[in-house]
Amino acid sequence: MQEKESRAASYTTLAPGPDFRHEIEIKRSRFITVLRRAGTEETARDVVAGLRREFHDARHHCSAFIIGPDRDIQRSSDDGEPSGTAGIPMLEALAKRETAPGVADLSDVSAVVVRYFGGVLLGAGGLVRAYSESVSSALALVPLVRRSRLRICAADVPHAAAGRLENDLRAAGFVMAETSYTARHTVLRLAVPDDAAAIAGAAERLQLLTAGKTVLTPEGTEWVDAPLP
Repeated sequence: MQEKESRAASYTTLAPGPDFRHEIEIKRSRFITVLRRAGTEETARDVVAGLRREFHDARHHCSAFIIGPDRDIQRSSDDGEPSGTAGIPMLEALAKRETAPGVADLSDVSAVVVRYFGGVLLGAGGLVRAYSESVSSALALVPLVRRSRLRICAADVPHAAAGRLENDLRAAGFVMAETSYTARHTVLRLAVPDDAAAIAGAAERLQLLTAGKTVLTPEGTEWVDAPLP
């Protein structure tokens, strides 16, 4: 069964790499925030399980995650803290994190806050602020990327003309995907934003470059990371 494409064609997520860790101390309690990129709910839950083993002597391992281009999977856990004082504030910190002015689209991220109790009770309000601040302060430092769905479009080109055409397309700012070959043609592939206007623009440019001799055929899609502007 083919997976249904998301409504969103792009979103912001963590840059690939190891866990990002950030620690704050509030009234002698240590709050260690661990952020990891997680594309599935299973991966997000594995993060929690691994940190339970690593920080086995900590009192709490509270968690929250948002997954999917449409951010349709959102979960949180207080892990023994009073209800609503840890997981939900953490989830809200993820959900409301602005990645551009007026834009909150962070996804595919798992956050775990490991707490070592320092002996001073913080109260419900203090816990909410502590867990929210823990995640927010970590997010302010973690490297982020823009993840966009690109439509792969193919064009059959005579072998002799393929090199020049590819150079012309690159010079025009198009991103080239994998090239393949048949007995008669070189199959050039372009990766363009997955919307009708972008695909139509690429097809028009190809027509101009080949005097109307080449047709652009949309194929599948790929998700590609790019640095934030």
